Amino acid sequence: MVNTKGTIQFIEKPSIASTAVIAGPMEKDSVFAASFDEILLLENEKDETYEQANRRFIEKVCALAVKKGHEQMNTIDYLIGGDLINQLSPTNFAARELALPFLGVFSACASSMEAVIVGSLLLEAGNAKSVLAGASSHHPTVERQFRYPLEYGAQKPKTAQWTVTAAGFAMLQKHAKNAPIITHATIGKVVDGGQTDPLHMGAAMASAARDTIERHLVNTNSRMADYDVIMTGDLGKIGLSILKEMFSDTDSHVILQDAGAQFYGENDFFNAGASGAGCSAAVFFSHIYEQLKSGVFKRVLLVATGALLSPLTYQQGETIPCIAHAIECRMEKRG
Repeated sequence: MVNTKGTIQFIEKPSIASTAVIAGPMEKDSVFAASFDEILLLENEKDETYEQANRRFIEKVCALAVKKGHEQMNTIDYLIGGDLINQLSPTNFAARELALPFLGVFSACASSMEAVIVGSLLLEAGNAKSVLAGASSHHPTVERQFRYPLEYGAQKPKTAQWTVTAAGFAMLQKHAKNAPIITHATIGKVVDGGQTDPLHMGAAMASAARDTIERHLVNTNSRMADYDVIMTGDLGKIGLSILKEMFSDTDSHVILQDAGAQFYGENDFFNAGASGAGCSAAVFFSHIYEQLKSGVFKRVLLVATGALLSPLTYQQGETIPCIAHAIECRMEKRG
């Protein structure tokens, strides 16, 4: 392992052996829906709280990722994951049921890539053979904590994004056959552009995405044109347009894409697009993973972005610090 100013080069090149994504009922409208493993009919089942529903589909998606990777749950060394709810309650309670050694992580909507980086480090160091890593979000729980309960019927501005109900997890292994590999990771710095509007997350997070992408390109001696896609998540439509303006490289307008901007297509109901820790996890671990596996993509940079605010800091008048974590994936066939 080589570490250069926050960018890690993985000598062992951990593999993404399998992935699984489960999404909520509104997510059937996603342009990526055909790549999801399952779409739930309800946000929660009878006599089940929203938080309990969030926990249940984390358990389910982890079990599915393990099954698709032809492993058993008792062969998994670590579970690493996070969500957006206070004290990571849904993921903590899912970890209780899964009964695996557990590390909870929080980088808001960047939690999935933080989990993958930590899992890759465990594999690289020889301290694990199989790791489950990912994140989730649940629309009603997040709305209740960060904005207003759904029952209020509060109206949102066009800059707002829709928190997706989704969970995406990957099973990471040291040398999986015919699986995408992780060659590098860049750990984000906390960047604060002075934004204060919690209903305009794209503007707040764009600077963090730029910082991580620029450092990754410099530290790996790469250009945007070297990648099939640099996919952020989730800046939304407005945040993506801001990020593109930050780069003068003409390749950026084609290569830079965003999971939140694309998630619901051009449906104006979802305002500026999608968000939530499950948004980028769902897109990265379904559509992007499929494109790598099929050979359509050879090299991608996945950059999950997160706004590190809380209801308390917002009420105290603080600005919104943000972060972006990146992993570089390539398709490499192993016998």
